[in-house]
Amino acid sequence: MASPTSHSQPESESMNLSSYPVIHPTRNPTPSTATTFHHLCINQDHTCFAVGLSTGFRIFLTNPYKPIMHRENLETSSGGIRFVAMLFRHNIMCLINGATNCVRIWDDVSSRYLGEIPCRAEVKNVKLGLDRIVVVLTQRITVYGFKDLRVLHEIDTVVNPNGLCDVSYNPGGMMLVCPGLLKGQVRVQNFEFSRTEFIMAHDSNIACLALTLDGRFLATASCKGTLIRVFNTSDGSLLQEVRRGADRAEIYSLAFSKTAQWLAVSSDKGTVHVFGLKIHSDTSLTQTTTTVPQLDVSSNASSLSFFKGVLPKYFSSVRSVAQVRLKEGVKYLVGFGKNDFTVVIVGIDGSYYTYEFDPVEGGEMSRLEYYNFMKNEETF
Repeated sequence: MASPTSHSQPESESMNLSSYPVIHPTRNPTPSTATTFHHLCINQDHTCFAVGLSTGFRIFLTNPYKPIMHRENLETSSGGIRFVAMLFRHNIMCLINGATNCVRIWDDVSSRYLGEIPCRAEVKNVKLGLDRIVVVLTQRITVYGFKDLRVLHEIDTVVNPNGLCDVSYNPGGMMLVCPGLLKGQVRVQNFEFSRTEFIMAHDSNIACLALTLDGRFLATASCKGTLIRVFNTSDGSLLQEVRRGADRAEIYSLAFSKTAQWLAVSSDKGTVHVFGLKIHSDTSLTQTTTTVPQLDVSSNASSLSFFKGVLPKYFSSVRSVAQVRLKEGVKYLVGFGKNDFTVVIVGIDGSYYTYEFDPVEGGEMSRLEYYNFMKNEETF
């Protein structure tokens, strides 16, 4: 990997979240009609989503939906912005243009690049921690310091064409998860304690993974897409298993609610499922009760408990509490809104939805909002 070019920030100054101004709505020229869609992402706490375009990038608030930023004519000579990585709702983000494998740190307050990280191979993903930048290549993950772009860690991983990686934001130090070197294995790297945990999560290759913001819990799905498993990252123990369905599916997105009481899952079947979890992040890891009444998600299996050990797993796995069916084949990313019972869904076809579910009755979710965020008449 080539050495990064550092920005001019003094060595003594520590870059932390409090030093980054919050993005506020700005007025921009009317977007160009000749726009190609490149990339879509939801930020860490699901309060914003960003779109990389041939003309620049756009940022939108979620729940309620509101366009807040459109940067026009940015890197258009190089194909526009093919990748955007956000740091919560702050002005610092990482951008990759369409013609290079260079990760560039953009400061939207000053409208300039602060530094860049040139890479010898195609960049598959970028994740921002509070004081680190994680760059994912096909077979290597490199962690850089935010302050001086110095290489802090290098991790070899399996061939990772989708750039699978996630990071947590524990105030004590960042945690990283990625596929391990074996099929179905997940690597959990705790930088605070310099500890590595390997979890054999599935029998087949990992297709999707997600951490809670505090890094305590990990959700994984394999390329089969039938079972989603939730693990304790401190010891690798399996806490819960939920079932999306019986047929194979490609899992596009996993997201924990803020309390880790709910897990949202999207797939190529056009469905978004919400599962009730027996854990949540404001209790000890040994507690399994929840503070909000919810549907007895295990009731489908409880009446068959006499046959435990005889029936296949399909009959004993926890099923979803709530669900909604959208357009099949569209890649949807999911998150949670202002409360744990509101689900944010963003599609690469330009669709934005918020849905609400009943935590007691469950069933089909109710739509609250719909917008097409790629329409040129949107006002920024």
